[in-house]
Amino acid sequence: MSDDAHGGEEKLAPVVPLFGGPVPSAPPPADPEQADGPSDENSWHTTWNAQPARPISADAPMVGDAPSSESSSGAEPSGDDSDDAELLRRAEARLTRSIASRGLSEREARDRLRRDGVDPHDVDEITERLSAAGALGDDVVAEQIVYQSVTRKNQGRRAVEQTLSKRGISREAIDRALESLPDDDYERALEFARGKASSLARLDRDTALRRLVGQLSRRGYGGSLAMSVAKQALDETGSGGTSRVRFR
Repeated sequence: MSDDAHGGEEKLAPVVPLFGGPVPSAPPPADPEQADGPSDENSWHTTWNAQPARPISADAPMVGDAPSSESSSGAEPSGDDSDDAELLRRAEARLTRSIASRGLSEREARDRLRRDGVDPHDVDEITERLSAAGALGDDVVAEQIVYQSVTRKNQGRRAVEQTLSKRGISREAIDRALESLPDDDYERALEFARGKASSLARLDRDTALRRLVGQLSRRGYGGSLAMSVAKQALDETGSGGTSRVRFR
């Protein structure tokens, strides 16, 4: 508005900074003659700080942006790595249970791990570690097979060797296991034949002999040993007499 006391010049009300900052100095007067004149507290001034703004980096995050995973202090494993570790843990646990329950040769252990999808490098690492700990070894498994074959199944040397080979036992371990076998095939074969001869009493001699020799052969007693043992067992039990006459 106009003020007659000040030569009719229009005065503006002083502006107070909104955020409580210091009042910035007034800009230089347009008329040089007023530069040396007394300052008027009601003179015009700006309400913002005239400091130059800092440039914003292109990499600076915007307000509200989620922090980048790369800026986190520790990187978490990816989903694929976690799945591989779980697969490896489960495969080794199953293998350990199998070894504890029935024993496995090294080849059987490797085959089982491969079927479970374990990487070849991890297969080598697991089997080597279990072998070093004494949990996995062909000699241990071969000893168990020999014991069961001789004491429970009454098998001969040939059958024992076939079983060891099928289980993937190394040739060296098979030879060591066979060397430990007692040289009593005849006695064990005769014990087996005596147990079977009584069930052949209803058959004629030739049929009973043929069947008994076949049973002995499947137990690993072949050739002349099986024939000799079968005849002796049939004679002792009186089984397999002469051919019977059939009447209609």
